[in-house]
Amino acid sequence: MPLIVMCGYPCSGKTRRAHELKEYFTQNTERKVHIVGDEDQGIDKNSVYADSQKEKILRGALRAEVERKVNKDDIVILDSLNYIKGYRYELFCLIKHTQTPHCLVYCLTSTDVSSEWNKGREADSQYTQEILDALILRFEAPDSRNRWDSPLFTIQQEDSLPFEAICDALFKRKAPPPNQSTKNQPLSSTNFLYELDKVTQDVLMAVLESQKTSVPGDLISIPGATEKIEFTRSLNMVVLRKLRRQFISYTKMHPTENIGQIANMFVQYLNKSMH
Repeated sequence: MPLIVMCGYPCSGKTRRAHELKEYFTQNTERKVHIVGDEDQGIDKNSVYADSQKEKILRGALRAEVERKVNKDDIVILDSLNYIKGYRYELFCLIKHTQTPHCLVYCLTSTDVSSEWNKGREADSQYTQEILDALILRFEAPDSRNRWDSPLFTIQQEDSLPFEAICDALFKRKAPPPNQSTKNQPLSSTNFLYELDKVTQDVLMAVLESQKTSVPGDLISIPGATEKIEFTRSLNMVVLRKLRRQFISYTKMHPTENIGQIANMFVQYLNKSMH
């Protein structure tokens, strides 16, 4: 069921708002409400947010926990900074895949207010001023024009939560339709990926070898393909590998029903890229 993504500076009231939402939904609906957040992970915030790798692991753990808890009946509230635009987009892809609505609650505070609230916390739950300043500096504010940040509810410290509007966004709005990148791909089997990797590598090696004796205007035959490479210019291994990676990424999202056509598809892709 719906996902509510909390967002804001450190010490901006996100956890308080998350619990207000949980209390409201518990009292006014028959749905279970799960809060997923940093506190559940048993982390030392200053240690984690000072190390980009540890922070990446934390975000992955939170995302996995959200994915486990999202279902057709319950409400999930993600209570974390969620300050990176790319991460909010990942969450959006997750809810598209699970076909459930979501919304973003942005707790808007000034730097000074967050710093003051931080100092009022118990010593063992405070951010160091250095970490607090760094997180605020890195913060990427949500923008309702981005589909992954919409619907967006911006809440200032003196505001009451717009519970009814949030309910409408979650329960009266259709889930975003899945796209090719979020649908399960029936052909992304081990065999398909193996063939994709092997065939494209074989084509690459054939192109490199043929370039040694070809001149512009020649048609290069490729083993396993009926299509031919229209040789217009030499391409070094760096460029060819880049084209191969691009083709593989595209093909994983748009798999062919006929594995035997991979070589021809890659040749066609190379022909377009070489002109």
